[in-house]
Amino acid sequence: MSASTLILMLLGASVLAVLLFRRFNLPPVLGYLLVGSLIGPYFHHLMEEGTWVHGLAEFGVVFLMFSIGLEFSLAKLYAMKRIVFGLGSLQVGLSMAVVMFVCLLSGLSWQLGLALGGLFAMSSTAVLSKLLTERGQLDSAHGREIIGVLLFQDLAVVPLLLILPALSKPPEIMLTMLGLALLKAVLVLFVILFVGQSLMRQWFRFVARTKSSEIFVLNVLMITLGLAQLTELAGLSRALGAFVAGMLISETEFRLQVEEDIKSFRDVLMGLFFVTVGVKLDAELLQAHWWMILLVLAGLLLAKAVIVGIVSWRLGGTPGNAIRSALWLAAGGEFGFVLLGEAGGMPKAVQQVVLTALVLSMLLAPFIIHYSERIVMRFVASEWLLRSMQLTQIAAKSMSTQKHAIICGFGRTGQYLARFLVESKVAYVALDLDPERVQEAAAGGENVVYGDSTRRETLTAAGLSRASILIITMKDTPAAEKILRHVQELRPDLPVVVRTHDERDMDRLFSAGAAEVVPESLEASLMLASHALVLVGIPINRVLRSIRDTRGKRYRLLRGFFRGLSDSEEEGSSQPRLHSVWLEAGSLAIGCTLEEFNLDEIGCEVSAIRRRGVKAVEPAADMRLEEGDVVVLLGQAEAVAVAEERLLRG
Repeated sequence: MSASTLILMLLGASVLAVLLFRRFNLPPVLGYLLVGSLIGPYFHHLMEEGTWVHGLAEFGVVFLMFSIGLEFSLAKLYAMKRIVFGLGSLQVGLSMAVVMFVCLLSGLSWQLGLALGGLFAMSSTAVLSKLLTERGQLDSAHGREIIGVLLFQDLAVVPLLLILPALSKPPEIMLTMLGLALLKAVLVLFVILFVGQSLMRQWFRFVARTKSSEIFVLNVLMITLGLAQLTELAGLSRALGAFVAGMLISETEFRLQVEEDIKSFRDVLMGLFFVTVGVKLDAELLQAHWWMILLVLAGLLLAKAVIVGIVSWRLGGTPGNAIRSALWLAAGGEFGFVLLGEAGGMPKAVQQVVLTALVLSMLLAPFIIHYSERIVMRFVASEWLLRSMQLTQIAAKSMSTQKHAIICGFGRTGQYLARFLVESKVAYVALDLDPERVQEAAAGGENVVYGDSTRRETLTAAGLSRASILIITMKDTPAAEKILRHVQELRPDLPVVVRTHDERDMDRLFSAGAAEVVPESLEASLMLASHALVLVGIPINRVLRSIRDTRGKRYRLLRGFFRGLSDSEEEGSSQPRLHSVWLEAGSLAIGCTLEEFNLDEIGCEVSAIRRRGVKAVEPAADMRLEEGDVVVLLGQAEAVAVAEERLLRG
């Protein structure tokens, strides 16, 4: 089988695996690992022959480190210094010390113990950050702890990449290599801090003046692979050079553009790297040492969980958050595979056991996280009290309000919305998971309280039964669907307005029960268009009419208007209108369903039905009409008149 055929088969299997894992909201990296482990027994010899396949996979490691360097931020490190250099450093240091101690007890060398300790100390940035984002827990207490520890782990990879290659050498050579590596690292830092930043900024500005996206992307590839090659020639790791390249670019104004340009092929190459990691598993060797694999896996999960939990608790975390952080960070990570590749002189049996334990721990990570909340509530009695106190605070904020709005998410959008509501004399209660934002805003007089709006009890405490509307300002579609599900169960008549990034998720959110969905991309386009049209000389009344027409076509609740005597013929001639038809006793429509009248064929539709004071927007076609219903028709004047005649007299 040719190498190109092998690549094609790997890509095909990866596509299917990633589709399957995304279907169940699992990180794609786990799909790549699973593909590699499944096809490994059949294609291992081919992978060994196809050396350029491994070359592509190595580029995946390069771009993984480049991405870490690109996201490196001194400001972020300073803002989270207590967690990063407190909890993070203790977690990595203690994990390495425990593994070294166990290795020494088992008769292994301290060098091997140091290497194993470094790679076991790592957790998966790719998996954990995705799961935190999907669950809306980035700003939670345990979310900040997890991100802080991951930041320190990313930093710890850099010195480990320098140290590990020297550990397999004899003592006298090892000391020389470590000294040289340290000297080279100092030179690298000098280049970054004093020389590289200004040169990189000037060079990128020169390239950007060409206004060619093709040249810009080629330049990014040249810088990344060029620095990776230079560090390799200097006797250091390619991954270290890529990290340096990312750090240099992160200090320029082109960071976001670079990140967007490399994202697609970076993810593909990283995926191929994880596939090759799975392929390295030796089925025969694993069968012979299965008990050792399970022992290492259990030791890894238990030891890291205990270390993180105790350190988090001793540094001031609540018992509940300490257990959450411990469970989230217990598994291994992708940098463990990177470091495993750099550690020389490791016996094959040890390498296979370690590799398998890391793969299995990453596959188990989403399931451990899924049950983490139940474990916390089961073993931490004080968590029930804290949860009750939070709900009590939320209930106290909403107790005096009636017909209020509930705002889920109090970021910039939520705060602007709150100001509009206050100006319109509409009461509101806002829920947010960022403790600093809640504290600042509450001190400034905002009616905001800490609470997870995706939880049923939180919405109930916020006065869902008394609210007149609920607004979801977060751009997290899975979280919005959870909230909508709770609203449909508790208050199906309550209108919910949802914010989304673009129009792709509109159908999902409407199906989940949203009364209206506002896509940011559409609104931004409308605002840009309105300003541009006015500036080129289009009359303002024509611009406003065009914007109104576009919104009316896109948003269900903005379609049409109820006409009055003050509306001119010119203003309303092209607009569909709303007209209310009251079904009195004797009306033909009473007892019939909407579909029986075929209103669509005359260009009219039922926008809403009000029954006993409750309004049903876009009612179902099989809804049976009753005496006293108010049917709101939408269409042009002639079509509305014909529809009214059919409903009342047939």
